Amino acid sequence: MTRRHVIFYTAFLAVLGAGWGFTQPMAKIAVSTGYQHFGLVFWQMAIGAIFMIVINTLRGKSLPLGPRYLRLYLIIAMIGTVVPNSASYQAAVWLPSGVMSLLLSIVPMFAFPIALAMGLDQFSLRRLWGLAFGLAGVLLLVAPGANMSLDLPVFWIFIALIAGLCYAFEGNIVAKWGTLDLDAFQVLQGASILGAVLVLPAALLTGQFIDPTLPWGAPQMALIASSVVHVLVYSGYMWLVGRAGAVFAVQVSYLVTGFGLIWAKLILSEAYAPTLWIALAMMFAGLYLVQPRPKAALAEAVAMGDSTI
Repeated sequence: MTRRHVIFYTAFLAVLGAGWGFTQPMAKIAVSTGYQHFGLVFWQMAIGAIFMIVINTLRGKSLPLGPRYLRLYLIIAMIGTVVPNSASYQAAVWLPSGVMSLLLSIVPMFAFPIALAMGLDQFSLRRLWGLAFGLAGVLLLVAPGANMSLDLPVFWIFIALIAGLCYAFEGNIVAKWGTLDLDAFQVLQGASILGAVLVLPAALLTGQFIDPTLPWGAPQMALIASSVVHVLVYSGYMWLVGRAGAVFAVQVSYLVTGFGLIWAKLILSEAYAPTLWIALAMMFAGLYLVQPRPKAALAEAVAMGDSTI
């Protein structure tokens, strides 16, 4: 892999991080009036599906519907949006947006042991220390007596971590089995449509369905903005996993966390006690240790579609 590729992928990673970080304060605004997770996830996937249908129609790309494809759409829908976003929306009610962004930096630390179990990576003591640093950062947020001056509920910290676990599984699954003969936009269209179909009954039965009629306020606009950015960033992330490998792609967690804290400050005027910055430093140290050098990750990249799922 040439230096030009490394520079391009790194720049692309920064764009993904800025976009993904932006969705964190948008989620906080979306839940500010009592909207609940099934209703929010349904509209996120419905908006994403409409957006992807338009894009793929303009590209002249059809959507295959055979059993193998439906299985792929289901996997991506569940571990890429339905489960992690349901957890994130619920946790966002109780946690500051910046803390939500901080917790996403745990993704590579989840990704490494999963990659080991799937035969995609090799053990090293250095990365074990990285896992230890990351865990210590999380524990600093939830340890009794830690003076965060934020009164963070431990239960919702762990619910928020579900999102990172899902993203770690997804990155490794895509890296190992690919996305058949589909590109990222086709996969996102299929996953968004199937996900919306599956979540709609849950939203209706639980009374969480969100009425889309006008006028729209800040929560509705935040949901729309978050949905559009999510589907673009998500398709870009899947494309990057296929081109540069899962281990390289999950480094976006550095940028998601950094941009998430910046967006939370600019949009929500959030402020944090010094302990949070210590936790951030520990988790970034863990990220640095747990990930191999970018060149190594790039050298082992498997292009999307080269394998089957």
